[in-house]
Amino acid sequence: MPSLIRTLFIVGLASLFIACDLVAEDWQPKKAPLMTRWAKDVSPEKVHSEYPRPQMVREKWVNLNGLWDYAIVAGPNQPQGANPGSSLAQPEKWDGKILVPFPVESALSGVMQRVPDNGKLWYRRSFTTPEMPKEGRLLLHFGAVDWETVVSVNGQKVGEHRGGYDPFTFDITDALTSTKRERVASGGENELIVAVSDPTDGSFQPRGKQVRKPHGIWYTPTTGIWQTVWLEVVPKTYIAGVEIVPNIDKKAVQFTINVRGIDAEKYRVMIHTTSEQQRQQPNLIPLPPFGPRQLEQFNGFGKPNTAVEIAFPNAKPWEPESPTLYFAGVELLPANADGTFGGRVDDSVVSYFAMRKISLGKDEHGVQRLMLNNKPLFQYGPLDQGFWPDGLYTAPTDEALRYDIEMTKKLGFNMIRKHVKVEPDRWYYHCDKLGMLVWQDMPSGDKHAQWDPFGKFDNQEATRSKESSNNFNREWKAIIDSLRNHPSIVMWVPFNEGWGQANTVAVTKWTKEYDPTRLVNCASGGNDFPVGDVIDVHRYPGLFAPKPTSDRAAVLGEFGGLGLPLEGHTWQGKDNWGYRSFTKSDDLQKAYVGLLSSLRPMIAQGVSAAVYTQTTDVEIEVNGLMTYDRAVLKMDADTIAKAARKLYLPPPRVTTLVPTSEETAQRWRIITDKPEEGWQKPDFDDSGWRSRPGGFGEPSTPGSVVKTEWKTNDIWLRREFDLKAQGITLHSLHELALRIHHDEDAEVFLNGELIAKATGYTTQYVEVPLDEAARKLLKSGTNTLAVHCKQTGGGQYIDVGLVDVQEASR
Repeated sequence: MPSLIRTLFIVGLASLFIACDLVAEDWQPKKAPLMTRWAKDVSPEKVHSEYPRPQMVREKWVNLNGLWDYAIVAGPNQPQGANPGSSLAQPEKWDGKILVPFPVESALSGVMQRVPDNGKLWYRRSFTTPEMPKEGRLLLHFGAVDWETVVSVNGQKVGEHRGGYDPFTFDITDALTSTKRERVASGGENELIVAVSDPTDGSFQPRGKQVRKPHGIWYTPTTGIWQTVWLEVVPKTYIAGVEIVPNIDKKAVQFTINVRGIDAEKYRVMIHTTSEQQRQQPNLIPLPPFGPRQLEQFNGFGKPNTAVEIAFPNAKPWEPESPTLYFAGVELLPANADGTFGGRVDDSVVSYFAMRKISLGKDEHGVQRLMLNNKPLFQYGPLDQGFWPDGLYTAPTDEALRYDIEMTKKLGFNMIRKHVKVEPDRWYYHCDKLGMLVWQDMPSGDKHAQWDPFGKFDNQEATRSKESSNNFNREWKAIIDSLRNHPSIVMWVPFNEGWGQANTVAVTKWTKEYDPTRLVNCASGGNDFPVGDVIDVHRYPGLFAPKPTSDRAAVLGEFGGLGLPLEGHTWQGKDNWGYRSFTKSDDLQKAYVGLLSSLRPMIAQGVSAAVYTQTTDVEIEVNGLMTYDRAVLKMDADTIAKAARKLYLPPPRVTTLVPTSEETAQRWRIITDKPEEGWQKPDFDDSGWRSRPGGFGEPSTPGSVVKTEWKTNDIWLRREFDLKAQGITLHSLHELALRIHHDEDAEVFLNGELIAKATGYTTQYVEVPLDEAARKLLKSGTNTLAVHCKQTGGGQYIDVGLVDVQEASR
């Protein structure tokens, strides 16, 4: 145990090893169209200095973030995306200084330049060999580099890597200037060279939203190093990885400790966890450096590279409102001469875990739901792109990285869909601490399949080349391997909207088998195949209620996209883009709260989760809850948080007062020529109107069951209903809501009084809450419902009903 305790304390001294041999005066940030408030906190002496791997903390590390030499070299005249080779010949000259780990295209890199097609980005810096024990090894870690990386130390190639989103490591010991193993290797000056090639959308590799020519929903690319680079001293046999799998049903935790080096079988691993007293502290947060009091209880002893199961009774489950985390310390013990283990500790790391289970299950009504810790929980979160105006893929600081998650929590969300991007390990660490569920997308790449939001191309996909397919599978596995310990991640999403979608069934089944502890969403928004754990549809602005099946839950994977450009906080002065645009914050807020009010009854219809687009504006896209610079929240935080938290209540009970024509055609009195004044009143003489079954509109209108065609610009409707005849009394009503599907603008009257105005259009039936004044208009006997709908272009549709929504008791 002393070695482990020593390790925990020395982690706090890591800053003593940080090497920075370049001069800060050589660097200045560029000016992007927008900058965040955290940009001022960035300097060569202070740039992402936090320990980069919170789930496997070790004694000594050297942060290589800071100023490096860089050079952009034009590529040969060959097709874009062709492998430019792995030559280690240095550039003839260096262009200047770049601040690592910001991508070269970003303002905070100090460069803000694009790498030409088929070009290469070069990095160079020196570092001093840190103090190393005899026979110790020095590891060089990269958090992420986009996309193909070749690394040399002192002119010797030490490794290469393909993949823009997963961490990778090279053992560089044999390339160090001090290599005499009979003494401590330290103090030598070393040259580190990194060469990077990135074809972005010119080839098949995963790239997410990056394109060489940004437009619409496609953004500025990231090339090169974009996460922390660091060194780590390890013994000759060392702990290379820790895999932790909790099982709340068995009240146990399984540890698999990956050990590398010679004679791994001559070692044993010892696992310590937090004591019973520590387990009762729901706010326990693992922040390096760790103190010895946090690792008091010995739990397990087993072989390296072999699963060890440890009983863990009475643990508090991890959930959004109480994200309890537990520490685990792992020690590597060599065999003694007599075959026993103990005494010397050769290596030790500290990790953390949570007792959390995500699964599918039936609720009390037999509806397939997403379950957290064996209980239904509606999941609601924003689509989160993870872009920054000044750092692009890289947040300016760790505080900024955490801020987006904290704001998401404050606004009432309990989940984030990380959209076609993978974040640094610390982002998930903050989600683990704060209790934020995460749906993790695979970054998309290659060519897109045909796609339609209404499922026209379900069960269809693109075809990848063998090289592309193999690369996808390799990168997807590497991403899962790097993230699988994080309790916050509850769903893997390999495809989105047909983007690079291929081999869907095989990829989904492999993902489910490789990580059976999480749910898998085969293709968010389609093209859907009958595999995986959820049926996921997208609707803008929304809404839509897909139907769950016996083996898949139903989720609304994207909706909303309500746009509001704010002067002084946009990427460009004009021509900003949103799915639906507003000019006033009050109107935006009213529309947003209205969407959530309409979403609420859909939970009773079987919807288990929803994803709102989106956390922030991104470049010319202004659909964010916040501006791109994170300077302005576009709506009142308390108001929209209250609306969001209502979604987590038990599903409401919905009683139909006036049915729509979704399933059975309902008869209306209609006219298409403007009627006389008072047409909406109960005593109006509509004997000259036609009687027709509806809805009314174009057969092509999505989400409709058209019974009567309507092609004029205007239509007026009247209908009577009798609550008493249905056995419904006025005092039994709760919250009145309009059930409506419209295209375009509609006015709805009850007993002659206007109760609702709807503008724009919907893509299916939605429920719009009505106020108390509307409910008071109802009579116990005969009532009159009247509607006017005006159409100016495109498809058209109108149908209206009334429902009563009763919130279920907890």
